[in-house]
Amino acid sequence: MKPIIYQLLPRTFTNYTEILRPNGTRLENGCGHFNDITPKALKAIQDLGITHIWYTGVIRHATKEYNHPAITKGQAGSPYAITDYYDVDPDLAVDTHKRMAEFEGLIRRTHKQGLKVVIDFVPNHVSREYQSVCKPKGVKDLGETDHSEWAFSPLNNFYYLPGQAFEPQFDTQGYTEYPARVTGNDCFHAHPCHSDWYETIKLNYGVFYQGGMEKQFRPIPNTWHKMLDILLFWSRKGIDAFRVDMAEMVPVEFWKWAIDKVHTLFPEIEFIAECYRPELYRPYLHAGFDYLYDKVGMYEYLRGVTSKNWPVEGITGQWQAVEDIRDHMLYFLENHDEQRIASGFFCGRGMCAEPAMIVAATLGTNPVMIYAGQELGERGMDIEGFSGMDGRSSIFDYWGIRSIQAWANHGKFDGKNLSEEQKNLREFYHRLLTIARDNPAIAQGAMYDLEYAQGEGFNKHEQFAYLRKSGDELLLIILNFHDRTVDTRVQIPAQAFTYLKQREMAEAQAIDLLTDQPYTPVNAKGKKSKTFAFNATTPIHISLDAWKGVILQIKKVEKKKK
Repeated sequence: MKPIIYQLLPRTFTNYTEILRPNGTRLENGCGHFNDITPKALKAIQDLGITHIWYTGVIRHATKEYNHPAITKGQAGSPYAITDYYDVDPDLAVDTHKRMAEFEGLIRRTHKQGLKVVIDFVPNHVSREYQSVCKPKGVKDLGETDHSEWAFSPLNNFYYLPGQAFEPQFDTQGYTEYPARVTGNDCFHAHPCHSDWYETIKLNYGVFYQGGMEKQFRPIPNTWHKMLDILLFWSRKGIDAFRVDMAEMVPVEFWKWAIDKVHTLFPEIEFIAECYRPELYRPYLHAGFDYLYDKVGMYEYLRGVTSKNWPVEGITGQWQAVEDIRDHMLYFLENHDEQRIASGFFCGRGMCAEPAMIVAATLGTNPVMIYAGQELGERGMDIEGFSGMDGRSSIFDYWGIRSIQAWANHGKFDGKNLSEEQKNLREFYHRLLTIARDNPAIAQGAMYDLEYAQGEGFNKHEQFAYLRKSGDELLLIILNFHDRTVDTRVQIPAQAFTYLKQREMAEAQAIDLLTDQPYTPVNAKGKKSKTFAFNATTPIHISLDAWKGVILQIKKVEKKKK
């Protein structure tokens, strides 16, 4: 089964507060809870075609309610400024004293619905106020045994700036830190600015950054053991996968060592790396990662095609660049870091990205991810507080997502309050993701890119086409990235039939799986026909609406026996 991941932030996903105040506190604006993600909610998510849910922001992190305001981003804080690796966010619990039990209940409900659980693992940095209160007995805290007078030692968990106080380029409002510790985004001085990850401190895996990047891995650095313990702690909770934040900022040697040890006890656990450096893709897969973000390649190109009129034929170059590892590349068009498709910063309407989403979901057997609200055309154009009008749904503020509130209808998840456009877009995602998950040609079949073989009657700047096949299941996918209806002509080259081991058909029929409508080409006499030739000599003629695509399931017409 092809993995289809649904990312959601529990803090906002089930927050049904309608009157929201920028920079509002938890009490003013409300907050979603683990318990609010009910069996009904999980079924509604699964019905979309989902196999995995990535619960973002589960592990306890800095908030203004519990931490110093000068080093907390927004009222709710960054989910990536962890304050206790062995705890969950109290905001997400109805009874804060039972918060871990409530999260464990969510894991059980998710599994009962037949879905897998993904959580973040944040290995590169922690909050400046990290202190584990919930660590298991006998576990030493991060930094507890550090020698802060040493700038670097593999015995230390942090990097230090001896003799220097932490003095960022803004008012610290009484927060003090001496000696200063190195900031999470490899900021090796004591004066980070607002664009730095100033709320975090970098973890030390035995790489001597100021000593020519020397690696001191023998004996195993102290941080390796502590982070492995954390991975095993959450593995025992029954999670199915870790989405690893900024994996590329942690040495590949650690990943090889740690993933091997996790898999010894939990062989089925998957690791998904946030990695933006193509030169590290293969080493990190070799170290044990199952999947890698394909942001700098496929995401950036699909966004460019959709919003900047880049030539569609360039999609071919993106999959070819990682052809040997393409099954391991995670495709997406939205996540918490990226701007919403329907925002004014991307393309303004969710439906305009339908052909790009079809590519992301059906081009390969690799996984695809969507972000909660993407399927509803969420615009992300609110001014939440710390997060201004930037086209993103804030991860730093207590807020509600309007489109999700309309769909959820105070926990009914019946879509009653959605507009017609939102309903239509969600139905498109439902059909597309279900096809991607269940259809053997998409989930496990071969792909043949048809772009190179097209000639007159096919606009390579605006249209894209490819075949998918597994066994007797044959799909022809044709996409229109133009803002107007087009009549196009797709040629199937002889090489495609050879590569896919597919016989040509003198007479075939097709149905568009996205709409259940039959493909009815116009024949030589100008009349619509129920059948057509599927071969290397006769082009496929089709009309496509603006920003639309078809997934044609092609079947041979069997002649009736007399």
